[in-house]
Amino acid sequence: MKNSGAGRQQARAGTLLMMLGIVAACSQPGITPSDTDGLYAPGVNLRQEAVDGVVVGNRLIGAGQYELAIDAFTRAALEQGMSPEIILGFGTANLGLGRLGQAEQQLRRATKQSPDWPEAWNNLGVLLIEKEEWAEAAGVFRKAYALDNGQSDSIRDNLRLALAKSENPVNTAEQNQEFTLVPQGGVVLLKQAP
Repeated sequence: MKNSGAGRQQARAGTLLMMLGIVAACSQPGITPSDTDGLYAPGVNLRQEAVDGVVVGNRLIGAGQYELAIDAFTRAALEQGMSPEIILGFGTANLGLGRLGQAEQQLRRATKQSPDWPEAWNNLGVLLIEKEEWAEAAGVFRKAYALDNGQSDSIRDNLRLALAKSENPVNTAEQNQEFTLVPQGGVVLLKQAP
């Protein structure tokens, strides 16, 4: 009897070794995450401070990821409160999503809380162009351009477009043109779609 128990133990050990050999043959020995040139996602450094949600939101707006930008601005608002920069971010993201009513409320609130901020006035002007309110858009762009001391080409280009539209609103060929929103460093620029 002792012999048969030892035989079973040896058979189990042999089976276990054979299974380990199969598993080892299926895996690629010696490959570590650092050897794979980006095959694995990088680890999380829990000791490093997280990137500011406003920065992440602005980058996502630049990438056209407006829903994700709203999520980033929401996280930032929970940490920092509703600053004019976060309100502007919400308004710009909603503008990109075509939610003009929400965007208008948020952009007007950002200009009210920070009346000397040219980017907020510019983005409000872009919203007004989207709503085809040419005269008000031209006035808003004038204010943004003056606050910026004429330094931003984007604001100047938006002002030119609004002035052209407000001076000749009956030209339907120009009004039917499609424009896309192009974020440039917090300023939304209108570009004619190809």
